[in-house]
Amino acid sequence: MSDYAPLVLTVPEPAVRPGGTPDFSNVKIPRAGTVARPEIDAEPESIRDLAFSIIRVLNRDAEAVGPWAGLLTDEELRAGLRDMMTLRAFDARMLIAQRQGKTSFYMQHMGEEAISCAFRKALEPGDMNFPTYRQAGLLIAGGYSLVDMMCQIFSNEKDPLKGRQLPVLYSARDHGFFSLSGNLTTQFIQAVGWAMASAIKNDTKIAAAWTGDGATAEGDFHAALVFASTYKAPVVLNVVNNQWAISTFQGIAKGGSGTFAARGLGFGIASLRVDGNDYLAVHAVAKWAAERARRNLGPTLVEYVTYRVGAHSTSDDPTAYRPKTESDAWPLGDPVIRLKNHLIARGAWSEERHKQAEAEVMDTVIAAQKEAESYGTLHAGGHPSMRDMFEGVYAEMPPHLRRQRQKAGV
Repeated sequence: MSDYAPLVLTVPEPAVRPGGTPDFSNVKIPRAGTVARPEIDAEPESIRDLAFSIIRVLNRDAEAVGPWAGLLTDEELRAGLRDMMTLRAFDARMLIAQRQGKTSFYMQHMGEEAISCAFRKALEPGDMNFPTYRQAGLLIAGGYSLVDMMCQIFSNEKDPLKGRQLPVLYSARDHGFFSLSGNLTTQFIQAVGWAMASAIKNDTKIAAAWTGDGATAEGDFHAALVFASTYKAPVVLNVVNNQWAISTFQGIAKGGSGTFAARGLGFGIASLRVDGNDYLAVHAVAKWAAERARRNLGPTLVEYVTYRVGAHSTSDDPTAYRPKTESDAWPLGDPVIRLKNHLIARGAWSEERHKQAEAEVMDTVIAAQKEAESYGTLHAGGHPSMRDMFEGVYAEMPPHLRRQRQKAGV
């Protein structure tokens, strides 16, 4: 007879299911301004605690406090607010367009706008992002054309990618936005490799990798950390912890590590957690990590603590796996409202100016949509030429593709 009880498999469970009361008691939130800002050249071992806390700048009174505050002017903050408002308006219009059948698919950023919009302002021209499908703010904050983004979503005759990508899988090399892949965490190893190549060439450009909490369970995530730590690659490794993967809560991917940032500690990587709904905190941490990479001090792993307010995509129904009111209970608030309130508290904004800006932003987005739709949508108007699918793949087109193109009459 065995002296042991039968083995039991542990399957993590979320704190609450649909129909229950939202519970974020597991999110330990320190007071704004209480987390130290280490020197750029701090040894990862000396800042281990930053992988378990949350860096915050904006307090409950909309004031910027603590050692991570004071990096942005009023003008820069107003520009950041407008970037987030533009992304939110863009999302709203494209979601409607998808419901109208003008595109097959869309993914919103609701509640996560501060992360990509603020991070983009910490980079220099020539730096390269390897994003996921929820970092369109990198493009908007970088001044990329809204019309081009929409044409890609509609796969029309002006689609800069000529219909070769799914909607929202953008590519804009000149704007530091590497071609998107729907299979997440491939970006991590690509970013590390790109950063290593930049160092080998003695260039000055750094890379930024992006992934979600769920995809940290992929092998590519860990392989990227091995190479980044071994070769001190000039890269910022970003994990957006929005609490939910496609339909599984973050505990499935996190396992027993406590936080996603803590996974970097075993590789000797400087690791921090930041309030992803605090524009000022995100920008400050991004500047710190980018500066560290640029000074050959190695990679930084950043976990952004946030919440995915909307569905994973237009193909998802989140009410099947989480309470309908859960987003209302999220303790870190709305990034747009928080930055708006901060600017008002500083005397640099007002409710009236905000309403006017909302109208202006929506007018700009609608105008861009009208132009994009004039070039065609999914089921109407112009489409990329069939010839395009044969071009741009090989330096010299092989004979079998030439034959296929000729047979297709293009």
